[in-house]
Amino acid sequence: MKRNLKEELRERLAGRTALVGIGNVDLGDDAVGVRLAERLQRAGFPSAMMAGTAPENIAGALVRGNYDHVVFLDAVDFGAAPGSVVLMDATEIKSKFPQVSTHKISLGMTARVIESESQTRVWLLGVQPASLRTGLEMSGPVKQTLKLLAGLLTEVLCGKCPKTKEKCMCS
Repeated sequence: MKRNLKEELRERLAGRTALVGIGNVDLGDDAVGVRLAERLQRAGFPSAMMAGTAPENIAGALVRGNYDHVVFLDAVDFGAAPGSVVLMDATEIKSKFPQVSTHKISLGMTARVIESESQTRVWLLGVQPASLRTGLEMSGPVKQTLKLLAGLLTEVLCGKCPKTKEKCMCS
């Protein structure tokens, strides 16, 4: 990314934002999205939710939720060092994850449905996994990124909205 992640998130996620944890908690680092959403729920985010391995199952609720933004939180292999983070918009998601996916329906297809049926912008906040093997715990670098992202998202989304000067998520 050209700018720091905090500023990217602050700029792109102003307004009502749903955070959707995706992944399989039994596959090592694939648990990062679900675990991040769980932490955000415990921190009081009313719109943090877990989709597990089937984000398409909650696409309808996301369309009807009148969100400005939906952020998928997931382990994503983008060829970087374990624990690295990428932020993609729906166009990038669609080009990188068109239909073949570890999910029943790809994130690209799910993003396309949400954006075509609502005014919601869809994003992917992805974390590079070290291992997706059954029975392993999350790796050290991914655990550290999980902790950092939980703090960062809390700070960004609970801060004052730059557009309305009101609380965005935690009010």
